[in-house]
Amino acid sequence: MKALLIALIPLALTAGVSHAQDHVHGAAQADPHAGHTMAAAANPHAGHAMGPSASGPPDVPTSADDPGRPRRPPPPRAARSGPAHAADALWGEAVMARAREGLLRENGDVRATAVIIDRLEARIEEGETSGLWDVGGWTGGDINRFWWKSEGEVAPDGEIEGEVQALYSRAVSPFWDVQAGLRQDVAEDGPDPTHLAVGVQGLAPYWWEVDAAAFLSSRGDLTARVEAEYDQRITQRLILQPRIEVEAAAADIPELGLGAGLTHVEAGLRLRYEIAKEFAPYVGVDWSRDLGGTASRTRAAGGETEHTAIVVGLRAWF
Repeated sequence: MKALLIALIPLALTAGVSHAQDHVHGAAQADPHAGHTMAAAANPHAGHAMGPSASGPPDVPTSADDPGRPRRPPPPRAARSGPAHAADALWGEAVMARAREGLLRENGDVRATAVIIDRLEARIEEGETSGLWDVGGWTGGDINRFWWKSEGEVAPDGEIEGEVQALYSRAVSPFWDVQAGLRQDVAEDGPDPTHLAVGVQGLAPYWWEVDAAAFLSSRGDLTARVEAEYDQRITQRLILQPRIEVEAAAADIPELGLGAGLTHVEAGLRLRYEIAKEFAPYVGVDWSRDLGGTASRTRAAGGETEHTAIVVGLRAWF
């Protein structure tokens, strides 16, 4: 019996090993990926360089190069044998010509007219009240216009002194017009010369409205004037406007009390309230001073060279 047990032990061990191998083989068949890492399978391109396509689109011909695309043949001659406008064949050239003129007039050749009251004000200085007007207007299109301008003063004693200009204006850029025409001075006591006027008007950088002109009188006197103003919006209706004006003369003009060089400077600050876009009353302060030889002539005549006034006025347009 003992000998029989000793003989069966090797057989039992062999059968146990075979059974364990069969169990492992079965598990492998049930899950073929058991014990394997998935990193390589999850990204089959890991560690592979992608070549030039990784840095941009493929280098293929486009319509700009055109060798990779078939060229379009030119239109046949029959396509150009009809009228320049296809509608002419149906409605006639005369009818369509009038329609195109109307379209041009309504969309690019509009005629308009405007009247601008830039300053219409009373000036209070040392208990005395004087008046001032600075008005203008234009009629025409976007390129060619007729401009008229007038400005002047009414002294406390009622004496009037002013000027009127009639100008042809032509746009030379989106923001600037060149103007030329005549200026006629009007004075109750003094000469009333006529001037040839040449200048520019437009919108300078930082939204300064500029009006600059040179004047050659019928007597040969040459003068110049530059005006600039800027609208600083405090609210949608409340606007603060600084304004400056400088005048100069090329030579002495004794009959007008002017000396050569800079003759006059004026600076003002006006605060207006737009009741409507076309109607805005304002209040402000205005300072002016004669300069150089003009100041000497003013003092010699017994006048004052410097003035400061409180102003109350109206700005409007229609």
